[in-house]
Amino acid sequence: MAQPTNTFDTYDSIGEREDLSDVIYNIAPTDTPFLSSASKTKATAVLHEWQTDTLAAASSSNAVIEGDEATLDAITATTRLSNSCQIMDKTIVITGTQEAVDKAGRASEIAYQVAKRAKELKRDLETMLTTNNAEVTGSATAAREMGSLRAWVATNDVMGTSGTSGSVGNTAATDGTQRAFTETLLKSVIKSVWNAGGNPTMIMVGPFNKQKLSGFTGNSTRFDAGADATLYTSVDVYASDFGQLQVVPNRFSRDRDGWVLDMDYFGVAFLRDFTMHELSKTGDSEKRQLLLEATLESRNEAASGVVADLTTS
Repeated sequence: MAQPTNTFDTYDSIGEREDLSDVIYNIAPTDTPFLSSASKTKATAVLHEWQTDTLAAASSSNAVIEGDEATLDAITATTRLSNSCQIMDKTIVITGTQEAVDKAGRASEIAYQVAKRAKELKRDLETMLTTNNAEVTGSATAAREMGSLRAWVATNDVMGTSGTSGSVGNTAATDGTQRAFTETLLKSVIKSVWNAGGNPTMIMVGPFNKQKLSGFTGNSTRFDAGADATLYTSVDVYASDFGQLQVVPNRFSRDRDGWVLDMDYFGVAFLRDFTMHELSKTGDSEKRQLLLEATLESRNEAASGVVADLTTS
């Protein structure tokens, strides 16, 4: 069979709309477990400061003679800590024509790009919070940078050969020789954190070591004998001798670090929360800047720990 003479079909037509979905599928990950789990606080200066304190060691000799005069205990001053607020931004510039034309998948190019940049900015913040970065106080020619997680946690860090600890956010840790993630290493850090007074509730690992953790033999229940006979090969909750910890994979933290975290002792202090500004118009275009200014607040680094220097492949 053939078409009748002079049939006008889609092969001849000009102006057919492309088969382009009106839904834009963005597969980029946006989950930020550390940022989402940390409390949000308010910073009031570019150098954010807070205080920490600790209880005296427990005593087995606290016995007082009946009728005796009270002995006045010495008072230990609080410890003052600080971290610099880091400015982070994303910008867009859209021509007037691009905003005006009919577009597939979005009515406004400006609104679409702003939403996209906001997600990117959130991912950048998660990456910065969880990396190994020493605080930079900044100057007229150097941007301020926060001291990140690995630069704070030092009391309970188990490192590879030649690794050294960070210090109060202003000294980054030195990476050591990488070795495989084992349950023995994890247990030692959990115990160390608990002995220091922490009550960790989260294990945060990268994708490779999330799979390594799922192979730990301590997870004895692997098979559901129910109707679906499902074989479970992952661990989402680790039941330790010191309580249950949620196992959370993080795409943006360093895969070489396996974190044992008490999130009650971490906050993100915002001097300026996520904000959008319209920049000055200098031509036929619209400009926007998305911006935040924030820092990591480590309230007691000894309440968390890290199995550092893990292999990642």
